Amino acid sequence: MIFLSYVILGLTLAAPIGPVNAARLDKGLKNGFWHAWAVGAGSMIADAIFMLSVYLGVVHFLDNPMIQTFLWLFGGFILIYSGIESIAGANKFSFNNDRNSDSIFKCFMYGFIMSISSPLSILFWLGIYGSVLAKTAASFGKGELLLYSTMIFIGLTLWDIFVASLTSTFRKFLSIKYIIFTSILSGISLVGFGIYFGYQGIKALFF
Repeated sequence: MIFLSYVILGLTLAAPIGPVNAARLDKGLKNGFWHAWAVGAGSMIADAIFMLSVYLGVVHFLDNPMIQTFLWLFGGFILIYSGIESIAGANKFSFNNDRNSDSIFKCFMYGFIMSISSPLSILFWLGIYGSVLAKTAASFGKGELLLYSTMIFIGLTLWDIFVASLTSTFRKFLSIKYIIFTSILSGISLVGFGIYFGYQGIKALFF
């Protein structure tokens, strides 16, 4: 049951609506299972880097205001660019031609860069995973940290497979108009997150 609780924790950490889940939805509806999975896989590699950084205690260099400002601005740029690309390309979608428009590798890098450049992801993992590490070490000892961290990562993986399966299944039953609408909505969401990131970066830079 303890193992299962950590898997469920991984699922709940991955589930909230955010830039990566919006991108998973967009790529999955447009291109199918593997493209949605690749976005999530890229994001999970970034998550693993954050988890390892917190585990090793090297995440503290992120307290540097200059690094934080850079991440806010760079993350904002990536999200706004991705959102505009999603909106601009929505009307070009077709079931016959669009399936191979994005390579698996491009989707993987899309998810990775989106996550690794996100200060929210860094603060999220520092806060949530840091507290989980502390609780686990206090309750079970340091020897169990790697095992329970693996359970969390399995939860993240299961969520990625679930979302990828869901979008590829829905894709078979949805009309082109609905997928275009979802793509535009996803793009607007990404732009919104990007504006927020950019605002935080500008505020940190000038105020």
